[in-house]
Amino acid sequence: QVQLVESGGGLVQPGGSLRLSCAASGNIFSINTMAWYRQGPGNERELVANITSAGGTNYADSVKGRFTISRDNAKNTVYLQMNSLKPEDTAVYYCNANIKTTPLYGGSWGNYWGQGTQVTVSS
Repeated sequence: QVQLVESGGGLVQPGGSLRLSCAASGNIFSINTMAWYRQGPGNERELVANITSAGGTNYADSVKGRFTISRDNAKNTVYLQMNSLKPEDTAVYYCNANIKTTPLYGGSWGNYWGQGTQVTVSS
């Protein structure tokens, strides 16, 4: 009923930039907070950044000042602009969102995940 699809991952050199996108589709009535998580090799999944429906943001200390999260509510899309990338940023990045389905599909809130997109920072 609801899908999140990430795009924009790839291989980039240290110091480079990358922009991730995540588009939500399906039986969507409204979307509350959207977020980006990541999981690097041998590490636990961690919150990178989140953004409320009104545009308020939070960032992990490790990315603050380098990454910027934004959203386009008309397109049901959240973005993550990543600058000054470091090898330790290498991870699978996952999109997450709290979404309410349309009344015909129950009109209930749920938490949804994207499939993930690989970001590799290496020289």
